[in-house]
Amino acid sequence: MITKDILEMIAHAPISKRAITNPRVLNEACSYAKPSSFSRGMRIDLNGLTILLISGTASIDEDGKSIYVGDIRAQMRRTLANITGLLESEGCTWHDIVRTTCYLRDIDRDYEAFNEERTAFYREQGLDPLPASTGIQAKLCRPELLVEIEAIAMFQTERQSADTHE
Repeated sequence: MITKDILEMIAHAPISKRAITNPRVLNEACSYAKPSSFSRGMRIDLNGLTILLISGTASIDEDGKSIYVGDIRAQMRRTLANITGLLESEGCTWHDIVRTTCYLRDIDRDYEAFNEERTAFYREQGLDPLPASTGIQAKLCRPELLVEIEAIAMFQTERQSADTHE
């Protein structure tokens, strides 16, 4: 199937969306002591293609508490574990991640440790190619958080038959 046909098919496909959640790993933002109004992520299904938009995720536990205060490496590992849990809840893995946006409270101080943890994690996952990514210094929503990552995953939920590629 040529690209124009695929785009036409997607353009006219019904779109389904629903929130992503995994309370075993982290709670919902509406359950915070000071509730916040966002979903952990959004699943969009259109004509056999699924897109996951993972909200900014940080070192938050299943009770909504910030953990590993002051430890960028531990916060990074928990952040990656939280994203992994959200991906697993939708039947996919880091191999489906196509893009991340990484926010660091102090990029000058923490980037080296952040990148070492990310690189080790990606090697453990066997990622090749690596996701596209952007690193940004930002004031995060909680002063004790040092890193927050948002991600986009894409995967096929229905395979096109081989004869449609002719």
